[in-house]
Amino acid sequence: MAKKNRENRHPNHPADRRATRSETLPEPLPADPNQQLVEVYVEGYEDVAFWRGIFDHFRTPYLRFEISVPDRADLPKGKKVLLGMMPRSSERLLLCMDSDFDYLFADRTPQAREVNGSKYVFHTFAYATENYLCYAPALHNICVKATKNDTRIFDFVRFMREYSCTIYPLFVWYAFSAQSDTVHVFPLSDFKSSVRLNFLDIRDNGTETLAWLARNVAKREQLLRARNPWMIEPMKVFEQQLCERGLTRETTYLFMHGHTLMDNVVMVLLNAVCEKLRAMSIAKIAASTKSGTALRNEMANYTNSLRPVRDVLLDHENYMDCPLYKRLQRSLLRYVRLTIGGMYKRGEINDPSYVTVLRHLCEKNM
Repeated sequence: MAKKNRENRHPNHPADRRATRSETLPEPLPADPNQQLVEVYVEGYEDVAFWRGIFDHFRTPYLRFEISVPDRADLPKGKKVLLGMMPRSSERLLLCMDSDFDYLFADRTPQAREVNGSKYVFHTFAYATENYLCYAPALHNICVKATKNDTRIFDFVRFMREYSCTIYPLFVWYAFSAQSDTVHVFPLSDFKSSVRLNFLDIRDNGTETLAWLARNVAKREQLLRARNPWMIEPMKVFEQQLCERGLTRETTYLFMHGHTLMDNVVMVLLNAVCEKLRAMSIAKIAASTKSGTALRNEMANYTNSLRPVRDVLLDHENYMDCPLYKRLQRSLLRYVRLTIGGMYKRGEINDPSYVTVLRHLCEKNM
């Protein structure tokens, strides 16, 4: 009966169109034969866009970067998978990952030493890609795109600077516990609960919220000191080592656990501020001289223009002025210069103007 029904139905029946679409996938566009393919593997699907964005800075006639997750049959993802691929990394196979603590730990743990010492592994310098998305100077623009209101009612840069200074002592405890292989002293779950924001009172730029947070941090730090006095002196040396890697009290948020920062700090700020901005816009429309259908249309036009805050946060690229992002650009620039120079010496490039191409790349990415 099922076969007879298929034979009798219209040839453009939706069920047949679905089957055709699932069976016939599009072919990739033909590649430029003059460009060498460089495979770039990242931790997960959510990282593809970030790394695509930074590799776009290095477009040349000689190299083509293709970003993807590891192409194994069992579909594994994550940093551990990339670490396992390190012996395969090469000029034509790059691995791009979150730093986590590897950058800050320098050569003081085996994994950090391996990641920082590899020529073909590139990491974020910040803890993760999420930290770039939460770059403080970009947060006002996120509010504007989500609410279509450009009124400045909150100083994100000042708040995140003060937030960073507030949580800094606990960050040092958490990082030292991780490096010393004593994670049980101050695990991520405890750090997360100690530095998260449960609310934002935007009055006086969040002074009350920061005061509440400071009390919680002080209690937790006092408890850690009382329970682990043997860690206090070694931690002073560790703190100096962190400073030598570029960590400051004011920039701590760039080096903390990325999802904790995004989900439990920055989204709390953005939601609170955007709620006020939307209310201001609606009040302005309601107070206008329009009435009846015209007022309803104006209100509908405004509400239809709004975007979910989280979607805007995940999509933006307004973090490119971040010093750590600039550092990542420079590390990739060194790779591109050496690779193209090597290709020319080996006769794989016959274009003597490659020097001009490299000069332009340097001017754009320094």
